[in-house]
Amino acid sequence: MKKHVFLTCILFLTVSAFSQDISGTWNGLLKVQGMQLRLVFHISKTDQGLDAKMDSPDQSAFGIPVSKIEYNEPELTIEVSNIALKYTGTYMTDSIVGTFTQIGQSIPLVLRHEAVKKETVKRPQDPVQPYPYKEKEVTFENKKDDITLAGTLTLPSAEGKYPAVILITGSGPQDRNEEIFGHKPFLIIADYLTRHGIAVLRYDDRGVGKSTGDFQAATSNDFVKDVESALDFLKTQTSIDPKKIGLIGHSEGGLIAPIVADDRPDVDFIVLLAGPGLRGDKILLEQQKLIGKVSGMSDNDIAAQQSNNKKIFDLILNARDTTGLKNQIRAIISNAVNKNANMTVPPGMDKANFVKMQTDAITTPWMLNFIKYNPAPTLEKVKCPVLALNGENDLQVPPKDNLPAIELALKKGGNKNVTVKELTGLNHLFQHSETGNPADYGKIEETFSPEALEIMTNWIKEQTN
Repeated sequence: MKKHVFLTCILFLTVSAFSQDISGTWNGLLKVQGMQLRLVFHISKTDQGLDAKMDSPDQSAFGIPVSKIEYNEPELTIEVSNIALKYTGTYMTDSIVGTFTQIGQSIPLVLRHEAVKKETVKRPQDPVQPYPYKEKEVTFENKKDDITLAGTLTLPSAEGKYPAVILITGSGPQDRNEEIFGHKPFLIIADYLTRHGIAVLRYDDRGVGKSTGDFQAATSNDFVKDVESALDFLKTQTSIDPKKIGLIGHSEGGLIAPIVADDRPDVDFIVLLAGPGLRGDKILLEQQKLIGKVSGMSDNDIAAQQSNNKKIFDLILNARDTTGLKNQIRAIISNAVNKNANMTVPPGMDKANFVKMQTDAITTPWMLNFIKYNPAPTLEKVKCPVLALNGENDLQVPPKDNLPAIELALKKGGNKNVTVKELTGLNHLFQHSETGNPADYGKIEETFSPEALEIMTNWIKEQTN
C-alpha cells in the first residue's frame, strides 16, 4: 500500500541532560524506493531543555512538532510517536550519523549542520476560499473504542437533504485530506463532489490531527469501527438523506469499505479507489517487484528480495505462535543480511538490532493482519452498488490482477450493479504519470485526475437519482 510519511500533531517534548550544544538546523537526504526526500530538524534550547520541530520540504510539510528528543552525548534520539517515526544517531563533530525508522522501514540518514531553503510547490487543483458551499468542523464518537474522531463536513449551500459520502484513507497515519507530498487528494474530492450536490465527510485517522486514539495499535478491523461511527454520525445530520450514504475508500480504504458494507445494510453504495482484490502478501510481492524495477534495482536483487519476502509471508500465513514466528523471521532476515551485500546495516546500529528492528516492523498487528487478509470472501457478500477504479500505472495495487479479482468476487456473490474501470495513464494517487513510480508523486503538479473525479461523481449521481 502506499507510504505516507508525515502528519502534524501537537505534543510536548521529553528531554534529558546534555552537554554538547547540538541546537540549530540539521538536514539530511532520505533515500527510499527511488525517492530522495529532504528532512530538516530544527533543534533549540528552552528553559525545560531541548525542543525540536521537523520539516519535510519535498512534501511541503513544515514545523512538525516532535514528541520526544533526547541527547545523551554522543547519542541523539528524535521521535514523532503519532506517526511511528524515530531517528537515532551518533554525533560526529560536523554530522550526526544514524538511522531513520518508520512503519516497517529503516533507512540510513546522515544529518549535517546546514540550513535548507523552503520551496513552494505548485498544487493548482487546491480549491481557494471562499467555497460555494458550507464547511464545518465536526467531531463524533467511536463508542466501542472510546475515541473521538475529528473531521470536516462539506454541504451544498441550499437547504435540503443531500446524498453523502464518507472518505476512507489508505494505509499509514493520515489526516482528513489524506495529505502526501503537498497533495491533498481528499480535499480535492470533497470540493468536487460538494460542488456537484453531494455532501462529504472526511476525518483524521485515529491518533492523527485532532482525533484521539492509538493508531499504531490498530488494524484494518479497528478502522472499520471508525467508519461505522462516521456513518452513524451522518445519519443524525438533518441535511443528509440517511438512505443515500455511501463510502469512498482509497487503497487500504478500499479494503475497509466492503467490510463496512457487508456489516451495514444502510450503506447505499461504495467506491473503491485502487482497492485491493488479492490477499495482502500477493499485493506486497507484486508491489515490491514493480517498484524495484522502475527504481532501477537489478533482476538479481529483486529475485533475492522476492525469495526472502515470500519465505517470511508463508511463515506468517501458517503461524500459530507469534513468539516462534518472530524467531523464524529473525533467522531469515539475519541470513539475508549475511548473504546480500546490498542489505548494509545502517551506521550506528549493530546487526542484531538491525535484524530485530526489521522483524518487529513486519510483525506489527497491522502488517500481520494485512498480509493474511483476503478481501474476496467479503466482496462476495457485498450487495450494494460498487464502482471500482484503478490507474493503469498503479505500482502499489496493480490493476491487472486486482480489478479482475474484485469484479469476479462481486459477481460471484450475485451483485448485479458492478462497474470496474482501469483508467489510462494514472498512478496509485490517480495522477497522470508516465511510469507510476512513487518517486514522482511529489513532482507531479496534478493531485487527482479530473477524469476520475467526473466518472466517480456521475456514477454516484446515478445511484442516488
